[in-house]
Amino acid sequence: MYPNSPHQANQPILDVSHLTVRYNGRNALENITFHLHEGERIAVVGPNGAGKSTLIKTIAGVLQPSSGDVNIYGSHPDKHVCIGYIPQRSQVDWNFPVTVADVVMMGRSAKLGPFNWPHKKDWEFVNRALETVEIHDLASRQISQLSGGQQQRMFIARAIAQESELMLMDEPLTGLDIPSQEGILNLLDRLKQDKVTVMVATHDLDQAASHFDRILLLNHRIVAFGVPQEVLKTEKLLEAYGGRLRSTENGNILAIDDCCEDDENEHTH
Repeated sequence: MYPNSPHQANQPILDVSHLTVRYNGRNALENITFHLHEGERIAVVGPNGAGKSTLIKTIAGVLQPSSGDVNIYGSHPDKHVCIGYIPQRSQVDWNFPVTVADVVMMGRSAKLGPFNWPHKKDWEFVNRALETVEIHDLASRQISQLSGGQQQRMFIARAIAQESELMLMDEPLTGLDIPSQEGILNLLDRLKQDKVTVMVATHDLDQAASHFDRILLLNHRIVAFGVPQEVLKTEKLLEAYGGRLRSTENGNILAIDDCCEDDENEHTH
């Protein structure tokens, strides 16, 4: 089986310390330090190119830091199978010939280990995950036939089948209609009841304020990190977004941003 370090007692689920990620001769992330506790919902916000996707990918172990540390329950991310990573939909080949159930079963691969076939227990995990996200009737459907909201539900189901304790989501609501967005946000509410920690990169400040416990405001470095009413102050937003802010008719602050071509698109894998 793949490595799965035991969780060290009295450790935060996620501890990021002095993290710097460099590529193309510049810092995509600079001296990032924060930690998360079990069951928290965290929104990562900031202007286009601020490092949101780079942060999510580095925590997930997809990218390697130039310096600093990322620890999950006190150990390096690659020693854990409890991390569920949900990429931007634009990074997925939706024409690949697999079904919804196949993708969700991929969440069990770390539990199975290489060259092992799924057992009855694994299919039970898959079926429960599909029921949780309310797409069990789509199990045999090709992924190319899914709507945007169904695609995101499928990826959340994969993370649930994986038994993820830390779920990392990169712009999961982008391009979805309002009912689909609300459905995904309601799913995140249910995950909180199961003490799943969720970290979401998003460009929507209103959703960040209304659906998340804390907000990490990022522009290559941490501008602010805390509860929404403290982070989403005009002076903090101006520091992060500069002139890319507008006031709406009801007095809310709107970030004018080109979602979601973030910094990782400048990175070659």
